[in-house]
Amino acid sequence: MAKMLVRDKAPLELKAGKRPSERSIEELLDAGMIIMDKPQGPTSHQATAWVREILHTEKIGHGGTLDPKVSGVLPVATGRAVRALNLVLRSDKEYVCLMRLHRDRKEEDIRKVIASFVGRIYQTPPVRSAVKRQMRIRTIHSINVLEVRGRDVLFRVRCDAGTYIRTLCVDIGDALGVGASMEDLRRTRSGDMIEDRAVTLQDIKDAYVMWKEDGDDSWLRSMVLPFEVLFDPLPKVVLKDSAVDAVAHGADLAVVGVVQVDGSVQKETVVAMFTAKGEAVAVGTAKMAAEEMTRAKDGVAVSTDRVYMLPGTYPKMW
Repeated sequence: MAKMLVRDKAPLELKAGKRPSERSIEELLDAGMIIMDKPQGPTSHQATAWVREILHTEKIGHGGTLDPKVSGVLPVATGRAVRALNLVLRSDKEYVCLMRLHRDRKEEDIRKVIASFVGRIYQTPPVRSAVKRQMRIRTIHSINVLEVRGRDVLFRVRCDAGTYIRTLCVDIGDALGVGASMEDLRRTRSGDMIEDRAVTLQDIKDAYVMWKEDGDDSWLRSMVLPFEVLFDPLPKVVLKDSAVDAVAHGADLAVVGVVQVDGSVQKETVVAMFTAKGEAVAVGTAKMAAEEMTRAKDGVAVSTDRVYMLPGTYPKMW
């Protein structure tokens, strides 16, 4: 994480807003994220529908569809958080895959060929995919072979969003000259959401019942994360309290409204705008690099592209 550069060391603080950690369970459910451990069998849509029924919430959605036979991390958003799911769709992913070769090959050959797939690759989505079948470029950031047992190869892969692991297995099999297919697949990470924090449908149900029947929301609170976690991959710009409502109404952020900015921000970078209390306000495009934001006397620091905070959360100061 890049160092935060400070423009205003003592900004005026208003009695408005609330730290995400201080929100009630009702407020969390109104804009929350659950890292669900999707089981094999149901579609992502069906699994998400079950969460809707459990939580009795009207608006719900999931980020990054998993095939019915695939298990693992499925980000589920509730309430207003659904609008921010596009952020997680762009995040890189990690999977553990069991691939089966159709004929025998030496382990050293298998490991060598698999290693050659690290980097930029060309893929055509499989016939059963929900997207248009046209050639696309994706990046394989790493492939670690965990075990080779006969024709079965277990590996962990970190890749761009939109990479088809089933297609990757076929391509590896072709490169080996023996053919291969994907036998089992589990997503272990989606962006910053990892399987260690994933919860099952039964966990969600039990936690909800504990809240409603026993008045204890502690377990459910541990599952429903503030929707701000969706913005983790983006560099941050922290606003003055006095500038928050204007941005929440769609106004661009002027440099005089900046408190801090992530030092990695370059001009035209997509950034997340946050309050000093850690609340997500909006996403926009930086119109200055970080250093310039801290020095400029006037001008637009960030053009606002999409607002996530409800107007009126902070008082009108414009």
